[in-house]
Amino acid sequence: MKSLFSIVAFSSLFIFHAEAQDVYKMQPVTIQTRWAKEVSPNNALKEYPRPQMVRDKWQNLNGLWEYAITPKNGSIPDTWEGKILVPYPIESALSGVKKSLQPDQLLWYRKTIAKPEGEKVLLHFGAVDFQATIFVNGKEVGRHSGGYEAFTLDITNVLKTGDNVLVVKVYDPTDEGIGPHGKQVLHPASIYYTSSSGIWQTVWLESVPKTYIEGLVLTPDIDKGVLEVKVNAPAGNAVEVTALDRGNVVGKVKGKAGIVFSIPVKDAKLWSPENPFLYDLVVKMKGDEVKSYFGMRKISLGKDEKGVTRIFLNNKPYFNLGTLDQGFWPDGLYTAPTDEALKFDIEAIKAMGFNTIHKHIQIDPARWYYHADKIGMLVWQDFVNPNQSLPEGAKPEFEKESKEILEQLHNAPSIVTWVLFNEQWGSYDQERLTKWVKQTDPGRLVNGHTGEYIFINGDEIKSGKDNWVASDIVDVHSYPNPMNAPAQNEMVRVVGEFGGIGVFIPDHQWNPINAWGYIQEKPAALESKFAIMAQHLRLLHQDGLSASIYTQPFDVEGEQNGLMTYDREVVKIPFDKLRKIHAPLNPSIGTIPTVVAQNADLTEPAELYSRMLEVYINGKRDHDFLLKLAMTAKQVGDLPGADMAGNAYIAGLSGPLTEDDIRIVGQFARSSKDAGYIIMSQHSEQFKKVLGERQYQVNMMNMVYKGVMEPMMKQHKDWKEIESVMKEHGAPGDEMFLRMKTVVALNAKDWAMYVPAATAYLNKYGDYIKGDEKSMFQNALDQAKKN
Repeated sequence: MKSLFSIVAFSSLFIFHAEAQDVYKMQPVTIQTRWAKEVSPNNALKEYPRPQMVRDKWQNLNGLWEYAITPKNGSIPDTWEGKILVPYPIESALSGVKKSLQPDQLLWYRKTIAKPEGEKVLLHFGAVDFQATIFVNGKEVGRHSGGYEAFTLDITNVLKTGDNVLVVKVYDPTDEGIGPHGKQVLHPASIYYTSSSGIWQTVWLESVPKTYIEGLVLTPDIDKGVLEVKVNAPAGNAVEVTALDRGNVVGKVKGKAGIVFSIPVKDAKLWSPENPFLYDLVVKMKGDEVKSYFGMRKISLGKDEKGVTRIFLNNKPYFNLGTLDQGFWPDGLYTAPTDEALKFDIEAIKAMGFNTIHKHIQIDPARWYYHADKIGMLVWQDFVNPNQSLPEGAKPEFEKESKEILEQLHNAPSIVTWVLFNEQWGSYDQERLTKWVKQTDPGRLVNGHTGEYIFINGDEIKSGKDNWVASDIVDVHSYPNPMNAPAQNEMVRVVGEFGGIGVFIPDHQWNPINAWGYIQEKPAALESKFAIMAQHLRLLHQDGLSASIYTQPFDVEGEQNGLMTYDREVVKIPFDKLRKIHAPLNPSIGTIPTVVAQNADLTEPAELYSRMLEVYINGKRDHDFLLKLAMTAKQVGDLPGADMAGNAYIAGLSGPLTEDDIRIVGQFARSSKDAGYIIMSQHSEQFKKVLGERQYQVNMMNMVYKGVMEPMMKQHKDWKEIESVMKEHGAPGDEMFLRMKTVVALNAKDWAMYVPAATAYLNKYGDYIKGDEKSMFQNALDQAKKN
């Protein structure tokens, strides 16, 4: 019998209406992956999206849909703005749109679908961020909140013969709402990234009988040699479950829907990263049949031969050698360009010699976990933290979504650890929620709080509130060098994040303006630095360390601290050398995936820059070259060269500004005398939208200070004259004037000048002053008034 794994990409048995490709065009993006060029309206993520519950009769609805953006109070549009390629988020280049959705807007989708044959028709969404309302033929058929969870609607009763109109309304305020949003923000910077709004996973139709299998709950027990099975369907229906090993039946049981029963798996082949063996599973109920799979594995805590509490895999100590995977793509953001790209990330991480992926504050499509199951990779799965400020409604939304995540991902053998909170981002009720996760899924470990304590260069910068209460794991973050977590009760000790070594690779950067990392190294020095960190892990392992998570496998937007570039083209340390470095802690890697990537050029970056500067001296001035020269100059520390090339680039801008143009101007415009200041003044609304209103104001303030106020202060102009000139520059000039007058008066202890200046500054702009600074100004003001 043919293995069921080979049939998870069934072709649709429905009539498929091909979309015309000539109306779609990927939008420009700084860098893109090799897979982006393969994407078209006719093949957008065509694989069956739910490998653990496969049916034959389905229709993929990915492709071109109509879209429109309206005000938040808008109704279904009468006119549509254009086409969007589903399931790529609207902010992504692959969507063909690349627009940011704002908190005061709604995003609408529309597609015409044919009514499939079958007793019932189910409409599935892999994920829609954040709130989705679904209409069919003008009738609302359902709603869902939560940007990371799959949901299904029965649309049988609203379908008609022939064409039907499917409309999806989306509201996504990202970091200004109550919902978990992970690292998505409206104004990305440093460790936060571009948002992914709307439909970002596959949409599909499925034809099912009147009574059908709604879901499966699969729980392996290797000690008893059984797989516990629960078939979610109307209670009492007879079901038959068959387990197969490459087509050979190894167990068959009949039972009832809604009741847990066991299927024996004699002499089970255990699943592990070295040998990720998966059994096929067939479940039948009346006229319905689904195909699935499972792995027999156990994760637990135990004592090693020295009496140290360790993580055990299949009843043996197993060091979890991991890396922190953010799950972002330069061309698709949350959505991988293709299924091959999705699989590539796991293969690359395994080829580096890791055996564990910490999936960080994001939930990937079901096929990512399928690939992890097949390739062999342990997964630490984060819940997506609530909005860090915990606005009203954030806690119940977080708990609702976390419950859905636990149910949705339960069957994946690769997932061995749930991670509840990260670095106190919106953490609350830690003991209650940790115990709830353990009770809900007792077959996995629970890391109640990764990075509850954070250390930078050995200094404690964040202290825990609950000290990993009720957790299986004691977890600290330590940058850049690893350290051990404190010994505590019977918990295992891990370093949940470390590393973050920044190495920029020219021509492979999302944001060449920044090369963010906890420390910066040149390409030639990375291998030795990384090897030393790995050696320290071995020493820490001897002292009781049971797991480590390195930050990170891939660059992500402004973070350039990955072992590979964001476009997945360049590996900064060759794969074979990474495996050799990791071998002492991960000696049995199993089958090594074949991964194609360039090795990094180890030439001294300043030497490369010097060559470019010589070309500039010889007269080259084209637009792209100036930008590259400016970025490289900044990264090697030639600030005069960066200003020279950056301002030359800005002076050559013409026509409509792109978001990339706006960010570049925002980075290089330093003075009100620069060309960038004029552009920012003339296009203020565009800059506010991209940079954020406050960042725009700060940029303008700094430029006015540099170009106007600083020269006047050096000339010892009186404050009235300075005020008069600064007011010509509007709110940025006024705020900067009051700020500088307050600071100068405070430093000089000129209380007669300080009191009115500080009073005006605090009254007008106090909401924007940092807390400790605001307290300092206010305390000085109170004291001055007393005197």
